[in-house]
Amino acid sequence: MSEQINSMKSERNLAKPLAAMTIVLVISGYFTLFWPDLSVVEQWIYLIHTLLGIMVTVLLMPYIIVHFLRTIGLRRPWLSFSGIFSALVFLALAGSGIYIVLEGQSEAKRWLFQAHIWLAAIILILLAAHIFFHALFLPARRKKNEPSRFPSLSGGLFKTITRLLLASILFVFVATGLYQIRSNPFKDAPAVEPYDYAYGEHPFRPSQTETSTGGFYDAKRVGSSERCASCHREIAEQWKASIHAQAASDKAYQTNINLLAEKKGMAATRYCEGCHAPTALLSGQLTKGGKLDTPGHFQEGVSCMGCHGIERVEHVKGVASFRFKPPTPYLFEGSKQTLPTFVHNLLIRLKPEQHRADLARSVLATPEICATCHAQFMDKDFNAWGWVKMQDDYTAWLNGPYSGQTRQTFAHAQQRRCQDCHFPLQLGEDPSANQEGFIKTHFNVGANTAIPWVTQNLPQLERTRQFLRADQMRISIDRPNRLDATESAKHVDPKLIESTEAPSYCYLGEKVTLKVAVTNAQVGHAFPGGTTDINEAWIRFLVQDGQGRKVYESGYLDQDNNVEESAYFYKSIPIDRTGNAVWRHDLFNMVGDSFKRVIAPGGTDVTSYSFNVPDDVKGPLIVTVSLNYRKLNNRYAKWALKDNKVELPIVEMASGSLLLPIKIKPEVAAVESRMNSGLR
Repeated sequence: MSEQINSMKSERNLAKPLAAMTIVLVISGYFTLFWPDLSVVEQWIYLIHTLLGIMVTVLLMPYIIVHFLRTIGLRRPWLSFSGIFSALVFLALAGSGIYIVLEGQSEAKRWLFQAHIWLAAIILILLAAHIFFHALFLPARRKKNEPSRFPSLSGGLFKTITRLLLASILFVFVATGLYQIRSNPFKDAPAVEPYDYAYGEHPFRPSQTETSTGGFYDAKRVGSSERCASCHREIAEQWKASIHAQAASDKAYQTNINLLAEKKGMAATRYCEGCHAPTALLSGQLTKGGKLDTPGHFQEGVSCMGCHGIERVEHVKGVASFRFKPPTPYLFEGSKQTLPTFVHNLLIRLKPEQHRADLARSVLATPEICATCHAQFMDKDFNAWGWVKMQDDYTAWLNGPYSGQTRQTFAHAQQRRCQDCHFPLQLGEDPSANQEGFIKTHFNVGANTAIPWVTQNLPQLERTRQFLRADQMRISIDRPNRLDATESAKHVDPKLIESTEAPSYCYLGEKVTLKVAVTNAQVGHAFPGGTTDINEAWIRFLVQDGQGRKVYESGYLDQDNNVEESAYFYKSIPIDRTGNAVWRHDLFNMVGDSFKRVIAPGGTDVTSYSFNVPDDVKGPLIVTVSLNYRKLNNRYAKWALKDNKVELPIVEMASGSLLLPIKIKPEVAAVESRMNSGLR
């Protein structure tokens, strides 16, 4: 008898706090589930819910064991069944809750959070059924002799629940009040004062950037990508290797931005930094007395928030034409202390809905967001000349077959956004992975081979090479079918000739003209894109005889690593107001282009090469042609990288070849040729 009393006492010591915490846990859980927005109050309640959930989990197992041992001999099957089933569901609920606390919610395992919510509802029904069966099947003698039908819960359960609930409410209000009077970790004012409004009242001109407040933001709101990396480690590692991350620290860019600051003043650098270093622009660093290498934006370039903080696109003319809005703050946003930072990250993992809504805005999936920086213009306020259109990959995409908004068709035409090529999906373990486990890669691979070569990031360089060679461009040589082709001086009935294509060959001593076609097969915008004035794409055309002797060559590199001037280039040559080439990429001097050759998406460019076949050549002739690409051209690279011996990598994007047999012109044909020329 004393053993039963001790067992009941042990169960009662566990049951009352467990029941009280469970009820408060249910109330707090459904309160936060249906709360309309992420407020400070809701976040504190969520923390209480998490703490209570951990405590309930700790008490649950010993209670189940004690309760099971005390009731194992009772012959009430419905009560036993409902009790065992309730215990199993309760354990599943606790297990899912602990997993969410440890790992957080993720898109790929969104079902787990949904299961946690449904299990909470199911356990309420099961517990109610268990209590009902207990009351229904309670023996008559116990109903008569025991003061309470629920002895393990007797003795002030309601009082315990009330105290716990009031204590929780009091804690929330006190914590909220204290949190509201804490010092603000952000200083949303210019980093350098007085701030120079050199281009009018707008704080960011000549950049086209806007903010949700119309003013500045603390650099910690725009940069601090290491905070993002604490949860998104896989994507952060990819981003660190990307051109976006090095958009400000790139040596060539630094040479140009310092030249701009020297020639036109620090305020003028806002034109470039809005895209290359948005943290510097939005924090008010770009004014007299400011610096271009301030930690926090120099190392990050286009930070995580540089893209994910964009609320909307202002227009598609470019020059950082986006509106920036930081996310709704979770508790202890901006704190550098260990415990507050832990609580901040915990809340994001536990309740990421607002985080997802703020940092995965629908604008990120549109090509227009890329237009904000990958399109460019300059107006009179900046170049003291007039409005000049510059690079514009967005409009080139829009007018091409891949936008789905034109009537053009092409062999591989299907709607593709910028993100589909430059941020492709791959399997990953990041919390942002979709339900199939795929994430958007953030290597941001494009056509920049210079930066990974300079920084010796060989994996990124190889990714870029593979990307450029992946059937993006095609090149071919048109076979020179001869209308005068003969194999014999004898007449042959044309009906006996099966082939309708005349054979390809050439005679000794004659002039040969071959057509070369270059096709933009897979590039979504014009080729080359971006900075066409410093990018370098050209055709290398080489003719050799059967012994490997060079007969003709175009597009070769000279001894100084320059492409010979007569090569066939795809590039642009901007000029200043006096007609001189703006070769240093100092585009504030640009008023137009003296030359520009690019290939539209899905388009083909055709050129011709002519050469004389020597009389002593050994056949056959081997004609090879390739489309070569180099970022950057040699002259600019030596100046911008401050290295006269620099040799940037050259990528052969496409190649083709043709074998031309050599023949000696038949005597009859030669005589006829002379006679015909004499008659003329």
